Amino acid sequence: MELPIWIVDAFTDRPFAGNPAAVCLAGKPLAEETMRRVAAEMNLSETAFPVPEGESFRLRWFTPKVEVDLCGHATLASGHVLWSEGFLPPERPAVFFTRSGRLTATRHGDWIELDFPARSVREVTPDQAILDALGCRALSCYRTADNWLIEVADAATVGRLTPDFARLGSLIEHGVIVTARGEKEGIDFVSRFFAPAFGVAEDPVTGSSHCSLVPFWAEKLKKTELSAWQLSARGGRLQLNLVGERVAIAGQAVTVLRGKLELPD
Repeated sequence: MELPIWIVDAFTDRPFAGNPAAVCLAGKPLAEETMRRVAAEMNLSETAFPVPEGESFRLRWFTPKVEVDLCGHATLASGHVLWSEGFLPPERPAVFFTRSGRLTATRHGDWIELDFPARSVREVTPDQAILDALGCRALSCYRTADNWLIEVADAATVGRLTPDFARLGSLIEHGVIVTARGEKEGIDFVSRFFAPAFGVAEDPVTGSSHCSLVPFWAEKLKKTELSAWQLSARGGRLQLNLVGERVAIAGQAVTVLRGKLELPD
């Protein structure tokens, strides 16, 4: 059996930057074990599996190790493939039904805007073992439903982190977001995201983490329209807007590979 597959660099306007995701478009649902093996074979932070359901799509995401509940960059990549390859007309939103509910992607010229749920944070006592594994001091620590969110003193601290990933992976079940106020013009905040327990030491640009970062920084900065930069080696820019209980996450995307995946019958 042959399946079309693409690799798309998301949250960037040029190849070999942003966050690469694989998009495997099947005409019918694949077995879960097949999706796990494909994701492990692609060995990217996420592989997306959109399946048509009427005029919408059922969408699932897998890391090389596990299925995840929400993934921004692979959703953006999926929308990009659907429009650029002619599966959807440019004016029609892409509607996805997922483990995190109904999500949409809308095309605005070269930009794609995702409609995602906002996720609240609550302040907690810092965990020194996690901070030691990250190699930083915290201004404050928070928890989302899944992740730690750690605010540090400045963007330079975020950029120079060199975590002990083996130790960090043994301490957390999901991921850690490290963030600071932006220091460059036009950038409100920066962040990095680490999830070694999920087989992703560092995710280059993480849409889902901004579901928590946007309400966090909107409250701190007293503004709802924000611009962010994820300070990974590849880097990526996100335009963001807090709209009630939802977060609009906009970015660009570039296809870097088109191919066919050969699976046993």
